[in-house]
Order: sequence, then structure tokens, then C-alpha cells
Amino acid sequence: MTAFELYLKRNAKKFDAYLADFFNGGTHPDMTRYLYTLLGEYTANAGKRHRPLICVLAAEAVGGDPKRAWSSAAAIEHFHTAALIHDDIMDSSLTRRGAPCLHVSEGDALAINAGDLALSLVTGTVVDDENLEAEVRLRVLKELVHMTRRTIEGQALDIGWARDDRFDLKVEDYLMMANHKTAFYSGAVPLAVGAIVGGGIDAHVEALRGFGMATGLAFQIQDDVLNLVGTREATKKDFRSDLTEGKRTLAAVHALQHSDRRERLLGILAARAEDPALLDEAVTIMREAGSIDFARNYARDLVLDAKRELEHTLPKSKARDLLLSMADFFVERDR
Repeated sequence: MTAFELYLKRNAKKFDAYLADFFNGGTHPDMTRYLYTLLGEYTANAGKRHRPLICVLAAEAVGGDPKRAWSSAAAIEHFHTAALIHDDIMDSSLTRRGAPCLHVSEGDALAINAGDLALSLVTGTVVDDENLEAEVRLRVLKELVHMTRRTIEGQALDIGWARDDRFDLKVEDYLMMANHKTAFYSGAVPLAVGAIVGGGIDAHVEALRGFGMATGLAFQIQDDVLNLVGTREATKKDFRSDLTEGKRTLAAVHALQHSDRRERLLGILAARAEDPALLDEAVTIMREAGSIDFARNYARDLVLDAKRELEHTLPKSKARDLLLSMADFFVERDR
């Protein structure tokens, strides 16, 4: 287990308890039942909480008080929750983190409404934090608005390409989409916001932003690879769902550009195949084209360059070393 994984494990429960306080609202019992309890239970079925916890870590890495970053970190996690709820509806997904998706258990309407509440908490959580100076709150809010817009732009590309059966894409197109859809809110903005709240100088804020963009993109690429070939992922119901949904991953886009069996792969992706034999064939085509190795190596190169830049710019500290460990974890994880 990496140092970063240990950091997540030691701090996730404390942060979970902090998040739970946001779901005690409701001036009518049914308001609680149909909204706050739904969102609270969904949020409690947590992932690793890496997005909020790296925000806290960034505040510490620039010499600030990490507790000052908790509200901003919570705002980012609220956004992540909203994105997951809405994304599952858009993708017609059935499960999330081993449980039925919210729209499956409660219906589309209540799920969308719960996701909307989570979105409202993104800005509200920061606005209500009186421990942050007004100018800091405004600066953080601008970052969150920027993050929200960029993520929605990336989602538009992802959805639009799938709807219109667009396979005429280049690697650069994928990178544009993944940077917008994932890297801003999974890396760049959490780290930049943490540095801002922690009182970091502009050079440190921008260094952490760049580090977050690179590692956030690497995180998404590794996610895509694991969906295709991850041994632990193979035990899950959504294994190779990216193929069935016809998603434009880096490996798929690369293979469509370089494989001698392009038309066969295109046929499997366009048909939204569910047959495991066809999905195996698609992965074999990608392997033969060197596309899975290309994706893995691209992610690793991103991380190596990002680590060198951060080591050069940010003073050495335990928090900085944990962030460097995070970069390794993003590309070496197997789940």
C-alpha cells in the first residue's frame, strides 16, 4: 500500500463524518425521506475520497492550515456526487460502488433532484464558511464555477460523440474531452483550491494546478485501461462496459487509428456489443495494435513529467511527498 493510500485510509472516515452534516436538512419528514436521506446515503457509499482529501493536502503543502480547506474540499465532493448521479442516468447504468444506482432504486426524477441538491451545495458550502475571508471565498467560487463549466463541456463531447456514433476521432480529441470531463475536477481544481485556501503564492497554486491536470488525466486513462483489462475489475458487473457503451477511450481511439482490423473493432463498438466473446475480441484487437500499452505508457509519462515539475517548484514537505505518492498510485492502482 502506498503512502498516499494510507493517507486516504486514515482520513476518509473523519471526512465522511464532516460530510454527513450537510444532509440533516428538511422542514418536512417527507422532504427528508425523498431528498436529504437519499443524498446522504448515496454520499456515504463512498469511494476513496481522493478529490477532497488532496484539496486538504494541497493546503498543507503550501504551509497552510489544512482544516481551512475542509469546506472547499466538501464542495468538490458534492460536485463529484452530483456528477455521478447524473452520469449514471445519462449512461443508463445499473450499479455504482456495488449498489443500485440512485435512479434505479428511487426513479429518475428523485435521483435528478438529489443530484441538483448536491450541485447547490457546491457553492453554498463555501459561501457559508465564515472562517474564510471574503476575498478567498470569492476566489474559490470562481475556481468551482470554472471547474463545473469545464466538466460539463467534456461531458457534452463524450455524450455527443456516443449519440452520433462518432468514431472519426484522433488522440488529441480524446485528450481534450478527458481533460475537461475529468482532469479539472479530479486533480487541477482540488489542488489549486487547496493551495489558495492555504495561502500559497501564485507560483505554487499554478504548479499544483498543472500537477493536478496531468495526474487527473492519468487517473482517467488508467480507469479506462482497468475497465478493459483490470483483473479486479473483471469481477464486477460493469467490466468492459466502456466497450458496450461505445465510449471513446484513449485505447479505443488509438486502435481505430492504427489497427489493421479497424473495421472489425468499429463494428463491435458501433453495435454496443454485450457478448463477452465479442468484448474479448475487441480487447485483443486493441492489444495487437499496441493501444493498451500506448494508453498505459501515456499515463505513466504524464505522471513522471508532473512529478519532476512539482519537485522543482514546491518546497519539500511530508504533504508534497504524499502528493507525489498520489501520482504513482493513480497509474499503478489495479482497481
